[in-house]
Amino acid sequence: MLYNLLFPLADQFQVFNLFRYLTFRTGGSVMTALIVCFIVGPRFIRWLKSKPRYAQPIRDDGPASHLLTKQGTPTMGGFLILFSVTVATLLWADLTNHYVWIVLFVTLSFGAIGFVDDYSKISGGTHKGIPGRTRLIIEFAVCLAATVWLAEISPDNLSNKLAFPFVKNYLLDLGLLFLPFAMFVIVGTANAVNLTDGLDGLAIVPVMIASGAFALIAYVTGNAIFADYLQINNVPGAGELAVLTGALVGAALGFLWFNAPPAMVFMGDTGSLALGGALGAIAVVVKHEFVLAIIGGLFVLEAVSVIVQVASFKLTGKRVFKMAPLHHHYEQKGWKEPTIVIRFWIISLILALVGLATLKLR
Repeated sequence: MLYNLLFPLADQFQVFNLFRYLTFRTGGSVMTALIVCFIVGPRFIRWLKSKPRYAQPIRDDGPASHLLTKQGTPTMGGFLILFSVTVATLLWADLTNHYVWIVLFVTLSFGAIGFVDDYSKISGGTHKGIPGRTRLIIEFAVCLAATVWLAEISPDNLSNKLAFPFVKNYLLDLGLLFLPFAMFVIVGTANAVNLTDGLDGLAIVPVMIASGAFALIAYVTGNAIFADYLQINNVPGAGELAVLTGALVGAALGFLWFNAPPAMVFMGDTGSLALGGALGAIAVVVKHEFVLAIIGGLFVLEAVSVIVQVASFKLTGKRVFKMAPLHHHYEQKGWKEPTIVIRFWIISLILALVGLATLKLR
């Protein structure tokens, strides 16, 4: 909004020329989301704590320690993240950019799905929310609308095309198959982040790291000069997503203040589904879906651990892990929660650096 209102006045007021620079607006977006979190967070958490019914239901089949340490902690803190991201994005992004609206649509829609799921859990006093099949159908419906919208506005040379890391000047034309592929990327990322969100601070920092990495990827992808130098596909207009990813970084950093162990609030499905959906949608827009699997490798590991555990138990009656997702396995092995969280953060940072290296290694 500030860009659309103030940049046209740059001829009369030179200071407004700053709004033409994505780096300036991305920095403004980071700080705005962070400040909004710090201002709104304490009031929002106090309000949640005044409503005991908004406490996170704890799984009976989860680690026994959680029944003691996490009982009564309010959930749906994802509202704080979504509010901060939305305010920062609307303030600093170019609101004529369709990519911004597509990603914001996915983010808020998945946040709404997560809210319904969270509310179903707390109102029923159980860890079971809306049926998994129903939730997936709604998620895929949202993604169908988003991917069709994206296909309509994408350049002809990129629409329905799939790029690969470490390979230059090659795009695989998937045709109509690109739509289900893109939908799977977004839904899969959203649910993988959701599975990772099981310990205080465990999911929010990897999300922040991945968002920072994709801020850089969006910036260079949208810049024709940088894209040509790095020999990656130039997606005109995608650079504006750096503003939105900046908002994700700021909101994640602000939320971590309240979510650091011991957490004052959980993001719940409201936050985890929204953040995962945002990362998936951004990756699809900038044509770096496989790079997302590298940068978000921690989320992939968590999701795969659940799939392997379920498949193994159904086929053989035996479990591969002591408990799934993967972070619970290490809890059962006796690792302390802060140890698991910090080591997973380190893994996430390493994977982000590997993912960013694919920009040059071609």
